[in-house]
Amino acid sequence: MVNEPAGKDRLSVSTVDFRPRSGMRPVLWRISDTPVPYEEAVAAMEAHAGRIAGGEAPEMVWLLEHPPLYTAGTSAKTGDLVEPDRFPVHATGRGGQYTYHGPGQRVAYVMLDLNRRRPDLRAYVSALEAWIIATLDAFNVRGERREERVGVWVRRPDKGEGVEDKIAAIGIRVRRWVSFHGISLNVEPDLSHFSGIVPCGISGHGVTSLVDLGQIVTLPELDMALRAAFEEIFGETQDE
Repeated sequence: MVNEPAGKDRLSVSTVDFRPRSGMRPVLWRISDTPVPYEEAVAAMEAHAGRIAGGEAPEMVWLLEHPPLYTAGTSAKTGDLVEPDRFPVHATGRGGQYTYHGPGQRVAYVMLDLNRRRPDLRAYVSALEAWIIATLDAFNVRGERREERVGVWVRRPDKGEGVEDKIAAIGIRVRRWVSFHGISLNVEPDLSHFSGIVPCGISGHGVTSLVDLGQIVTLPELDMALRAAFEEIFGETQDE
């Protein structure tokens, strides 16, 4: 895949700034090396978000993998769960519809105090999209946003004219202006696992990954690119 100049469906890091007000501590950067059960991760994430809202903890980004599972967002439609018995299904409070998580996919749970940054949900989602796009740029993959479809998309001329695949999903929730849930980016998941749902309620488009696009990338390599791009948009980080 070859990068092209930014257009209306591109977001340049230089035009997106979601840095905090001065005086805030760096964002904690946490990486789990083994898959984390979904309910365990959500409980820990919600607890930490609550501590951020109470001024008791710094902001955090938590990078992890999950065992194979489906999650149902607040807008999930029953008919979009094509194979309900294939993997565990978890109802979740994030926005959006059905999505898949599993090994080879990097999930980033993003817990930020938006009230001390910018209390604007649309701007926050745009910042997350810009973060993903900048990360993909590091591997010479052109990610794009679509006004009518949340997430980040890759054009696939190798599959035919006008074909696009989704490479990253976004699903967030905000409580007391502290964000949680976040993004998922496909590195090398089993793409056949997505066939058990209509991903994010969007039919007519496929799903891809960095490896599917011919980019052999390890999770540690992706994590380094995620961190560098995050700091450009959201500010300083420090290891947990």
